[in-house]
Amino acid sequence: QVQLVESGGGSVQAGGSLRLSCTASGYIYSSACMGWVRQGPGKEREVVAGIDSRGSTTYADSVKGRFTISRDNAKNILYLQMNSLKPEDTAMYYCATRFYCIGSLRPDQYSYWGQGTQVTVSS
Repeated sequence: QVQLVESGGGSVQAGGSLRLSCTASGYIYSSACMGWVRQGPGKEREVVAGIDSRGSTTYADSVKGRFTISRDNAKNILYLQMNSLKPEDTAMYYCATRFYCIGSLRPDQYSYWGQGTQVTVSS
């Protein structure tokens, strides 16, 4: 079955960095769209970054220039490098996927989700 397992979250001060990882299994990872979706307290889900099967990336305006999404198709791992973190980046971060996909997706278009990893940024 499809499994997505996130790791790398934690607490950091503003200006710091974290790298999230998501290990995928149970499907053809290289053909799928992958994304990082976050949900902060009292906020709607937001696609922070996405990467499709061709390697094309998209970012939310709020994280452009600070976050970098990448994928290792040999290891079935998705990464999110987060630099210059801000308190408003505080959220639960979820790894999500949709099979045989190209292009960018909305949160509701992802088919499978991980359990999430908490990121807390203090000022």
